[in-house]
Amino acid sequence: MRASEIKRKTNETDIALRLELDGVGKSEINTGCGFLDHMLTLFAKHAHFDLSVECKGDVQVDYHHTVEDVAICLGKAFLEALGDKAGIVRYADKAIPMDEALILVAVDVSGRDYLGYTLDIPSYRVGDFDTELCEEFFKAFVREARITLHVRQLAGTNSHHIIEGAFKALGRTLSAAVAIDSRFANEIPSTKGTI
Repeated sequence: MRASEIKRKTNETDIALRLELDGVGKSEINTGCGFLDHMLTLFAKHAHFDLSVECKGDVQVDYHHTVEDVAICLGKAFLEALGDKAGIVRYADKAIPMDEALILVAVDVSGRDYLGYTLDIPSYRVGDFDTELCEEFFKAFVREARITLHVRQLAGTNSHHIIEGAFKALGRTLSAAVAIDSRFANEIPSTKGTI
């Protein structure tokens, strides 16, 4: 079973996260930030990953520590759940429309962290969520998951649709990249023999 449980406790957050890559899209999310809960629920559903997150954070200050630390835990869980990465497809890309927004996400489960991020989110906030935290989430996730990820906005003017499209596209793309290719089930998808 490709799954991982991560616990992280700092002066700012206390997080318990469980991720199962070969799931059905079930999620139980409680971060104290309603918008982040919604995005993670969408991510899990569209990836068909099972995800549970319980976070107690200093949300009375703002959502920054919660968003970043949840992304750190999710990235660590993703990396750990993949194990040696034998048999995975490795590369994937998806374009996801969300009404007027169109988001392209491409990934290489490479062992190297790089984020190419060109979302142009017009609003400073969606509800009480600072939209600049979207990029912080992706940065922390990529760093800990050790993947190369490009997130591109091809169209869109609605901040909520842009961010929602990005999280849905992330889920779909990661799901495709970590799918097992039965033709190469015991092979590492790299000429180096390791990722």
